Amino acid sequence: MTGTTPYLLFPGNAAEAMEFYRDLFGGDLALHDYAEFGRSDGPADAIAHGTLDGPVRLYGSDAGSDEDALHMGGMFLALLGTADPDTLRRWFETLAADGRVLDPLQVRPWGASDGQVVDRYGVRWLIGYEDSAEGA
Repeated sequence: MTGTTPYLLFPGNAAEAMEFYRDLFGGDLALHDYAEFGRSDGPADAIAHGTLDGPVRLYGSDAGSDEDALHMGGMFLALLGTADPDTLRRWFETLAADGRVLDPLQVRPWGASDGQVVDRYGVRWLIGYEDSAEGA
């Protein structure tokens, strides 16, 4: 067991979102539709289960008829120190495109760099690293 993996329920755009995350973070993406899983609580071509295995691990699907789609409050997904500073800065910038910067990626008084962004799919991210010599 590697720990907690976020499972995101999208409002009908899971394939698009999961492909975006694969293109950004890298890794292997597997998408399975409702028809493949024998589900009848949504369109046959909706995503019933998706997995992204790579530097960032995510699960995702299209929300079923009795499920709430993604809305985040009081939490974020933390990518603190999960890659080198240049990669983390690129991830921040890409997630911010068509999204919203809540707190710019910047050097903090304690020497670490971090920032917060909500991406185009409504997912809130905290991205940062310890090496203040790298700058932000």
